[in-house]
Amino acid sequence: MAVVYVKKRDGSLEELGRTEVIMNCLDPTWIEKINVAYQFEIVQQLVFHVYDVDTRYHNLPVKIVTRQSRSLTIKLHNKNGHAGLKNLGTITVHAEETIASRNAVEIKFRCSHLDNKDLFSKSDPFLRISRIVESGGSVPICKTEVVNNNLNPIWKPLTLTMQQFGSKDNPLIIECFDFNSSGNHVLIGKLQKSVEDLEKLHNEKMGANFILPPSRYRAHEKVLKGQLFVDGFYEKKLYRFLDYISSGFELNFMVAVDFTASNGNPRSRDSLHYVDPTGRLNAYQQAIMEVGEVIQFYDSDRRFPAWGFGGRTYDGSVSHCFNLNGSASGFEVEGIEGIMAAYASALHNVVLAGPTLFGQVINTAAEIAGRSLSSNNKKYFVLLIITDGVLTDLQETKDALVRASDLPLSVLIVGVGGADFQQMEILDADNGQRLESSTGKIATRDIVQFVPMREVHGGQISIVQALLEELPGQFVMYMQSRDIKPLAANAAPLAPPGQGHPYPVDKSSEDRISHEVSADIVRFGSN
Repeated sequence: MAVVYVKKRDGSLEELGRTEVIMNCLDPTWIEKINVAYQFEIVQQLVFHVYDVDTRYHNLPVKIVTRQSRSLTIKLHNKNGHAGLKNLGTITVHAEETIASRNAVEIKFRCSHLDNKDLFSKSDPFLRISRIVESGGSVPICKTEVVNNNLNPIWKPLTLTMQQFGSKDNPLIIECFDFNSSGNHVLIGKLQKSVEDLEKLHNEKMGANFILPPSRYRAHEKVLKGQLFVDGFYEKKLYRFLDYISSGFELNFMVAVDFTASNGNPRSRDSLHYVDPTGRLNAYQQAIMEVGEVIQFYDSDRRFPAWGFGGRTYDGSVSHCFNLNGSASGFEVEGIEGIMAAYASALHNVVLAGPTLFGQVINTAAEIAGRSLSSNNKKYFVLLIITDGVLTDLQETKDALVRASDLPLSVLIVGVGGADFQQMEILDADNGQRLESSTGKIATRDIVQFVPMREVHGGQISIVQALLEELPGQFVMYMQSRDIKPLAANAAPLAPPGQGHPYPVDKSSEDRISHEVSADIVRFGSN
């Protein structure tokens, strides 16, 4: 029998599930799957224990889903973490995403001759689509945007997944409402059609009349003049973050550190840049370590661009984008350890100055992301900006972010210290208002996630969880907007132990699995 555990933050093990017992067999193949909720934003360490009647062996935490085969075979160790001279066998773990279906349809609706429900203007219509459930009721699954003052509206395409509509012949209720800001929307009309019916309307270029159901004023339903048309119907497959990553797509990590004077003298214990000789990390070091620890698993060469901004550099001038390692030519460093070493060195060689400007750093990162498009569309870039201050170049930063929204780039911002970070909330378009440039251009997508460190300290959620929760969605949205599909990830052959992945399998007892399985199939071998 095999038992799967997840190692929690305090080091304790929590059981996730166990396989069935296979009797008298040294080469068992277990059928039972163990479901594990995939969390991109944290490193999930899985531990596998294999049990006999009176003996327990366990393997090491391992990397699985970043491998193209999604499988890994490693040697078992005894409960002390050592294999010794005795061959204890191997365990093979295979990860696969558990999902009912990835099929979806993209539908473009329009209406004509809708009834007007407003007195002094025309209706502001929107559609709401609901699925009929077994009890006979309905559950809303999506809705269109509101088209203002229009009785012949055309809406942007909607995507319905098979998980939403069930099957193509399941009935759906499509309701058209006149929007009211009070929330008391007025029904213009409704109809019932399946996805199959909607496809037929599209192919035959026909409309379907709305009806008004019976009411206390009307004994029978009323067929209306207003009609619903399907101008576009496109069946497609939805790809997810894991599809891209497991087929060879990469996240490339970049970091920019605030060297403005508001951080305080690095030699003072009150400074946000103070390096504690006991090894306790300051806020900048903590953010670099936690975010880098996750993203490094998705970057094959682990060479990371690292910059500083707002400091007086080696030539005496204030720079808003200087190489953190002090090199005049190269801005890349080796691994997270390289970033930490370059940061510590810069604190001795760079004088804190100001003001706080993001524009140049974002433009530099965007330039790198833009250059990658001509040679490799399998890379997506993640810029981490750590800052303590209020922006001086808010509009320039907005302009840079709007331009960058067309590129394979996300920007993570960590606010350290006690400053007022209200401006950062503007850059993080979580309120639904996308950024607008000084020329009036609207960002094509939200690429910013801002987290003030003071809001996550002492809580159950870590800074990296708060920062990275939106990144998979931003990644997939970019790929979908460019119609970039994952490669044939599942066609890759099974690789021998320790091969088939750009990162070597670390045999130490504290190796990390890169947080990955939705379902595990485990095989045990005696050879």
